[in-house]
Amino acid sequence: MQLNRLVTFLKTMGDPTRVRVVALLANGPLHGQAIAGKLGLTPSTITHHLKKLREINVVYERRDKNTIYFYLNESVIRQQAKGLTQLFEKKEEKVDEVTEMNQERQKVLKNFFSNDGRLKSIPAQRKKKLMVFEHIVCGLKIGKKYEEKELNDYIKQFHEDYATIRREFIINQYMYRENSIYELNPQEMWAKID
Repeated sequence: MQLNRLVTFLKTMGDPTRVRVVALLANGPLHGQAIAGKLGLTPSTITHHLKKLREINVVYERRDKNTIYFYLNESVIRQQAKGLTQLFEKKEEKVDEVTEMNQERQKVLKNFFSNDGRLKSIPAQRKKKLMVFEHIVCGLKIGKKYEEKELNDYIKQFHEDYATIRREFIINQYMYRENSIYELNPQEMWAKID
């Protein structure tokens, strides 16, 4: 389902008259004059709305002698409704994944950090290690340049082995180092927690 097609469909269907036309055609095919009469509108107004509905394939027409009948293309409506539902379901799944990840992160942080915020030990498992490093690195400011001693002092608040943690910051792309000056990388560059 292309997003632009869904948006076009929703914009077109966002008109009360068009919704009423669709509701009428759900009961069976009608000609333009009958639709105009049932809705109390002029034939030219109905022609305008039917043209818009044809553009998004919600209605199609068939000629019977001198009269054109309009039919509802139910499969298109179902397809668009399904596309909208899938969009919502994917979002819902993503929210569930984020919630699950946050709960896991909280558990890891609780296990590896003491009540005073100090790191008890550096986790051996990569996923847990990255969660711990992200927690530590979040106290640093984006755009600020840190001298090595300043960064060491910051890390010492959490753990005595500042050299290992500082090295992990570089290895896992949390920070960039040039001439012993460290700067935080954008989050998109950080090692991914799988």
